[in-house]
Amino acid sequence: MTRANNLALVGIALAVAFVHLMTNGRYGFHRDEFQFLSDARHLDWGFVAYPPFTPFVERVGLQLFGVSLIGLRLFSVIAQALAIVMTGLMARELGGGRLAQVTAALTVATSGLPVFEGTEFQYSSFDYLWWVLIAYFVIRLLKTENPRWWLAIGVFVGLGLMTKYTIVFFIAGIVGGMMLSSARRYFVSGWFWGGVAVALVIFAPNFLWQVKHGFISVHFLQHIHVRDVRQGRANGFVLDQFKICANLVAAPLWIAGVICFFRDRRYRMLGWMYVVPLALFAFGKGRGYYLAAAYPMLLAMGAVVGERWVASMKRPRRLAVEGLFFTGVVAWGVLAYAILVPLASDGPLRQFALKINGDMREEFGWDELVRTVAGIRDSLPAEQRSIVGVLTGNYGEQGAVEILGPAYHLPMPISMTNSAWLRGYPPVPPSTLIVVGFSRDAADRAFTSCRLAGHNGNSEGVKNEESQSHPDIFLCGSPRLPWPEFWKEYQNYG
Repeated sequence: MTRANNLALVGIALAVAFVHLMTNGRYGFHRDEFQFLSDARHLDWGFVAYPPFTPFVERVGLQLFGVSLIGLRLFSVIAQALAIVMTGLMARELGGGRLAQVTAALTVATSGLPVFEGTEFQYSSFDYLWWVLIAYFVIRLLKTENPRWWLAIGVFVGLGLMTKYTIVFFIAGIVGGMMLSSARRYFVSGWFWGGVAVALVIFAPNFLWQVKHGFISVHFLQHIHVRDVRQGRANGFVLDQFKICANLVAAPLWIAGVICFFRDRRYRMLGWMYVVPLALFAFGKGRGYYLAAAYPMLLAMGAVVGERWVASMKRPRRLAVEGLFFTGVVAWGVLAYAILVPLASDGPLRQFALKINGDMREEFGWDELVRTVAGIRDSLPAEQRSIVGVLTGNYGEQGAVEILGPAYHLPMPISMTNSAWLRGYPPVPPSTLIVVGFSRDAADRAFTSCRLAGHNGNSEGVKNEESQSHPDIFLCGSPRLPWPEFWKEYQNYG
């Protein structure tokens, strides 16, 4: 029975992985992926926008696959597949049979955020997996009352801190859950403090990097949060819990999961592990998807309760309830995949996805941008080509020129964004600049002798940030300020 259940969970995960592997090479890199690719070529113990784990994995991918969409995104696919399997195993640990395990795994496999995590190489893909693994080992801890599980929890908390700083909200949930449940007894356990020590040892290199750089990531996160609130990206937080974080049809399951965790004295800590981050994100105006990784544990418990509920029904009614539920779950999943996964290379399905999915639109135009920049460089007199530089306004443009530019023999781009700013500008700065990502007014304020040299767009006619917000490319002279002052003045986050 256990082997058959395992095969069912693995089968769901492999089916999802197959869909992603068949479609992940369909368009191009997302702007965020170019930032990871760039940072992967400049490995360090920290980066302005995030900790070092994700660029390190991307560096491994570059060594194995080169600049390959499918190859580099494979790690995100693996992370999503593991999260699906682990959700099913959580249901098993909570006492669920095959129906509960398959239900839990299937609802995660058809939820919006986890579906998206398999389509791009993002740090949130690994962050999602760490949250799921931490919840799994907390369940093992509470079920067995074996404090040694704190060491495993510490490992994945440490990896979480090395992946995405928002895991501190989940850590707050763990500590709050201990304080507000019978798990408080572990505060006097040496194994708990051993787990804390393991997490801190793993996180120490990044913490020391932050100290060395004046906690620059804190400034970055403050800036990004203010921007998100100003632009309305934190609006709709409550609604996002239903339509993005989990399969909408499965909402009764995760709601039941929350209630049952609180009603169960043994597992009450897990209820607080959801409610505490929920309250912190809601009060602090976090983005809706930040809490998505907390839902697998709720769906697992809800699936167990649901299994027991339908088991009490007579067969005709049980089959009707199960049929209706799974039809709805699959229907919502089909919609999620149609919106989030590049299932079609053309036609109505492609247009439907591009109309709704802003992230997918950001995967168009990068090759053409780099080709246009190379054409502008080639149009210059021979003596000017050797002294020209490429200066970019955001990390997508910077990463695209750095990763795709060598095919056109373009120089390393100059950028004031995130970790590229820390790397500085060339010892002998160029006197002629191809400027990308600036408006005409911004270019004239920052540089001398600017003239329009080209346009930034894409032949597909897809409207995205590059084609709409940064449509013009300029050829300019040196900055109006001396380079050191210019560099300090124009530091940019995000």
